[in-house]
Formats: sequence, structure tokens, C-alpha cells
Amino acid sequence: MAGFVQPTCQGYLLLVHVVPGASRTEIAGLHGGRLKVRVAARPEKGAANRELLKFLARRLGLPSQALHLTGGAASRAKTVAVHDLSPEVGERLRALWPADAGRLPGEEAP
Repeated sequence: MAGFVQPTCQGYLLLVHVVPGASRTEIAGLHGGRLKVRVAARPEKGAANRELLKFLARRLGLPSQALHLTGGAASRAKTVAVHDLSPEVGERLRALWPADAGRLPGEEAP
């Protein structure tokens, strides 16, 4: 399992590093073992947190009620709980940033 995804008895925890105020919302790679997500909302009155959860729900094909911010509401380092135990969701989480993404052609995984 990717380092930014941790299975739990209720689903998964997704470790995220958020960069608010970007020109568009997108996954930007990894940052210190967390999935780096740029969000197009400012960090005011929870707007960036709402945009993050909405974006992740769309990318994972889940209802927004299945995702909850469980840590880091006022920080860039956030923890998102994904309440779905299906293996397909685990695969979609890992696919957000594949283990070999960002490698040079021909470079092997460690």
C-alpha cells in the first residue's frame, strides 16, 4: 500500500499535504510521505478543506459523506478518513499517485 494510504477497520486514512490558493485543484505529487494536493481555494473559513474533500470524493467516485477531515483542519498536513472498506476504493486511493510516478524512464522502483 502507498505510504500516504493507511488501512483502518472502517476504511482508509489518507495523509495529505495541501497547498491552498493554487490556480487549479490537482494532485501535485508527494511531500514528506503525504499526497500533495494543490487546491484552488483560499484557506479562509474552511474553504480549502471543503474543496479538498469535494475534489477527493470526485476522484475516488465516492459520495462526499464518505470522506471526513479527521486531523489538520488549520494545517497544511491533513488526515482524511475514507469510510469505505471495498478493495476497489483501496485501488483508487493507491492510483492517486502511483509508486512509479515521477521516475525517469528506465529507473526502477526501490
